[in-house]
Amino acid sequence: MESVPNVAGVGIGGPGMTDMTEPTLPSPPKVPVPPSVPAPPSVPEPPTVPAPPNVPAPPTVPVPPTVPAPPTVPSPSLSSPLYSLRNVERRYERGGVQVLAVHDLDLEIAAGEFLSLEGPSGSGKTTLLQLLGALDAPTSGSITFDGTELARVGDRTLTDIRARHVGFVFQQFNLIPTLTAGENVAIAMVPLKVKGEERHARARELLEQVGLGSRIEHLPSRLSGGEQQRVAIARALANRPRVIIADEPTGNLDSTNAKEVMGLLRSLQSDTGVTVIVATHDPEVASQSLRHIQLRDGALVEDRRT
Repeated sequence: MESVPNVAGVGIGGPGMTDMTEPTLPSPPKVPVPPSVPAPPSVPEPPTVPAPPNVPAPPTVPVPPTVPAPPTVPSPSLSSPLYSLRNVERRYERGGVQVLAVHDLDLEIAAGEFLSLEGPSGSGKTTLLQLLGALDAPTSGSITFDGTELARVGDRTLTDIRARHVGFVFQQFNLIPTLTAGENVAIAMVPLKVKGEERHARARELLEQVGLGSRIEHLPSRLSGGEQQRVAIARALANRPRVIIADEPTGNLDSTNAKEVMGLLRSLQSDTGVTVIVATHDPEVASQSLRHIQLRDGALVEDRRT
């Protein structure tokens, strides 16, 4: 039997037989790991915008209190007269004889006027002043004060009108001799029940206004005639009247003091709007008025303005 040749040229199992070991295959080259691609840098988040702080509401502006309008100084206007006299007559009996003091009188006086009643003695000036001051009543006709017909109201209302709305200045001053200048002014406020402290403060204010602040503690006997009349004017103003009625206020004064007193009345009328009615027979005094009412024998004979 023939032997089978070793395919590889080497006899199987024969001497010198070389083991058939498969050649070792080289390892494939290592594929290098690609370098790590760095992560893109983190985009920082936008900073958190803080919420705006709470803006406090603007403080509430308090509503200012309503300031009362200053009192309006009335200007003369005959469209709404302070006084209205219609066909006024005043007669009285003297020694069994009828005297016709005022008759057929029609007159209107506006608030804020400065006027003089002029004429000789016996012409009716004082009678007319008494009627305007609610001290007397007409025999006939009507007198209206600020819309009130004086003949239709009682004594209490007339007293109130005289106390509150009319200030009187007389030729003889009529100061109480035992009271000081300040007390003479303050006493005019007693009927209106003004408290003591307020009376004295008002009296001082008025005496300073008429130039007698330094004389407040003086008795009338220590004052000149002109100074006494200034005290009387201050007293007439005590209750803030609407009208000052002055009967021959310069009759007992020399020409210098007369001029000063009339200048004071003009100043008060201009500054406060008070109505001033002066009775005088002195042309020099009358010349300082803005309206002139001429009376003769109880009748109005002239009404002119300057």
